[in-house]
Amino acid sequence: MTADVIVVGAGIVGAACAAELAARGASVDVIEARGVGGGATAAGMGHIVVMNDSPAEFALSHFSRELWLALAPHLRKRDAFSRCGTLWVAEDEEELAAARAMQCAFASSGVRADVLDAAALREVEPALSHAMVGGLRIADDAIVYAPAAAQFLLTCSRGAARIRVSTDCAVAAVEAGRSQASVTLANGERRAAGHVVVANGLAASGLIDDIPLEPKKGHLVITDRYPGTIRHQVLELGYIKSAHHARGTSVAFNAQPRPTGQILIGSSRQFGTVNPAVDMSVLGAMLRRASRFLPGIGGLNAIRAWTGFRAATPDGLPIIGPARHFGDRLWVATGHEGLGVTTSLGTAKLLVAQMFGDPAHAGFPDAAAFSPRRFAKAHADG
Repeated sequence: MTADVIVVGAGIVGAACAAELAARGASVDVIEARGVGGGATAAGMGHIVVMNDSPAEFALSHFSRELWLALAPHLRKRDAFSRCGTLWVAEDEEELAAARAMQCAFASSGVRADVLDAAALREVEPALSHAMVGGLRIADDAIVYAPAAAQFLLTCSRGAARIRVSTDCAVAAVEAGRSQASVTLANGERRAAGHVVVANGLAASGLIDDIPLEPKKGHLVITDRYPGTIRHQVLELGYIKSAHHARGTSVAFNAQPRPTGQILIGSSRQFGTVNPAVDMSVLGAMLRRASRFLPGIGGLNAIRAWTGFRAATPDGLPIIGPARHFGDRLWVATGHEGLGVTTSLGTAKLLVAQMFGDPAHAGFPDAAAFSPRRFAKAHADG
């Protein structure tokens, strides 16, 4: 049976797109090369955070975080959703001034945020180094176990009965015409639908020409169970600069309390490699960086380290909308880098609204900021 829409990819973004389409009444065929919730979805931290590196990033992350908060009461225990909040930590007065500026920007847009002095910081997170001068707490940020959440969206969300999932099915090619679109699987099978959504992360560039994606390698470590060691997701304010602007290898402190009592520790960024092996020099630098903020971290037992690859775009924003060369039957949702979990639900809303021809909605981010066509001029100029 021909589906209304084929979604390529069953990570958190593809699952969110499928769930939103099904909620709107569409029949959806999800095709995944491996398993549900794999790839970057399984490799990441699962944070749900409001970020304001640019107005477009803020609009999408804020919009999507609110969708997660609305979904939270329906999630299962195994989805490990926790509204733990985010604590941005300042090492010096310059960073504390940046925290105050962030608080003002967030407050003006309806995001709850509190600046903490050194004493207040120690009260809310006693394990932090007493050398820290303060921080910014974003109370409504959260975390989730993204692989389980992807499975929830495909099987338990409203309209999930209209979703069919095929795993271990690699897509070799996509095509789009005036009346339908189709995919060709690696085994030669062809499936057609009214629309095709390509939401398979880095692999999207192998299906659609001129999608400018670059892999960013990241390392993570998880510890044994130490419940109560930290209470918030904790990041250094320098993380923003390291994550979004560095071109070489960089590390920044990011730690997260999992509902299991374990602590997830990051993070690193590497360009120019597709080798999935753990780089011990990078891992060591990452853990040394973490110990500056959490002095007791050296006494914790780390049980596993791994890497993953995030799909990054030249301007740091995801690619969401109709693909540039295929009219409006082929769609793309990729390039979310480290904010795929955060922005997945918002991405789905934004893409499906365009597909259904919904009028511009005051509460939605500006679709033009994420359009694949924003790169057309750069490619034309060479």
